[in-house]
Amino acid sequence: MKRTIIALACIFFASPALAQSLGEKTGVNSALGVAPTTADFVKQVAISDMFEIESSKLAEQKGNAEEKTFAKQMITDHTKTSSELKGLVGNGKVQATLPTALDSSHQSKLDKLKSANGKDFSSDYNSYQVSAHEDAVSLFERYAKGGDNAQLKDWAGKTLPALKHHLDMAKNLGKAPSVGQSR
Repeated sequence: MKRTIIALACIFFASPALAQSLGEKTGVNSALGVAPTTADFVKQVAISDMFEIESSKLAEQKGNAEEKTFAKQMITDHTKTSSELKGLVGNGKVQATLPTALDSSHQSKLDKLKSANGKDFSSDYNSYQVSAHEDAVSLFERYAKGGDNAQLKDWAGKTLPALKHHLDMAKNLGKAPSVGQSR
C-alpha cells in the first residue's frame, strides 16, 4: 500500500499536468537562488505579463494621476515582453507552453482590484506592483544566470534592467504628493 501511494505521488509530482515545479510553486527555488526550468520561467513570465497588463488597465480607469502614468508604462512594456516571449516560443527556439489565463492567485488579486476604489485600490495596486516586480526581478535574474535555454537566457538578461526600473518606479508609487488626483 505504501509503495502504491509513493508511486502515485511520484507520478503526480512528475506529471506535466502540474505545469509548474514544486520548487518554483513554493518559492523554494527563489529562496535558494535556483534557476527555474524553462517551462516554469515561460509560465511565470506569461502570467506576470497578463497580470501587469490587466491590473494596469484597471489603474488607468481607477488610479490617481501617478498610477495612471505608471500603468500606461506597464501596459506598453509588458505587452512588448509578452510579444517577445510569444515570438521565442512560436518560432520553436523555446520548447514551452504559454498559459492562456491567469492562475488562481493572480486572478484573485485582479478580482480584488476590480472591486476596490479610491485609497483601497491605490493601496492594493501599489503593493501588488512592488511584489510582482520583486518576483519578476528574482525570476529573471535566476534564469539569466542559470537557465537552460541560451536564447531565453539572453532575453532574460536583456529584459532585466527594465524590470529593475519598474520595481524602482513601483516602490515610489504613492510616496510623492500627487497633484490633481482623480477618484
